[in-house]
Amino acid sequence: MPKITLKGNPITVKGTELKVGDKAPDFKVQGADMSDITLASTAGKTRILVSVPSLDTAVCSLETKKFNEKATADPNVNVLVVSTDLPFAMKRWCGAEGVDRVKVGSDHRDVSFGEGYGVLIADGPLARCLARAVFVVGPDDKVKYVEYVSEIASEPNYDAVLAAAK
Repeated sequence: MPKITLKGNPITVKGTELKVGDKAPDFKVQGADMSDITLASTAGKTRILVSVPSLDTAVCSLETKKFNEKATADPNVNVLVVSTDLPFAMKRWCGAEGVDRVKVGSDHRDVSFGEGYGVLIADGPLARCLARAVFVVGPDDKVKYVEYVSEIASEPNYDAVLAAAK
């Protein structure tokens, strides 16, 4: 499993650590409009799948806004930001922050995204939240890029993510 810390303290994540070339695992998360979002429902384009602990934190908020601005410029790329925040909170946050181009999905029901992508935090103050990570999945459902952000309080490498999505 990837080595991940929260303010320098190690945390344990559950699930399968993905590598470039792996087939992306299916998942089912709940959109802000309460609809189901799956890997199959996002098929046909390159997908940037972003996991964050909570949209209501400073780094997650900043990261989601940056992906809303930068990654959605390419019409062949879809962005999905996943957390365990409830769909109601996600909808409120997106409206308040003007985030309208990325989709958000809640993994609160069965944490299938968290376990399938190896980002489900197992213990500590963020237990059952998702660790910060970014995955680029091609139209063929193959993983093209993986970044498990080693320090949850840090941002991902946006340039590398966007380059992998092209």
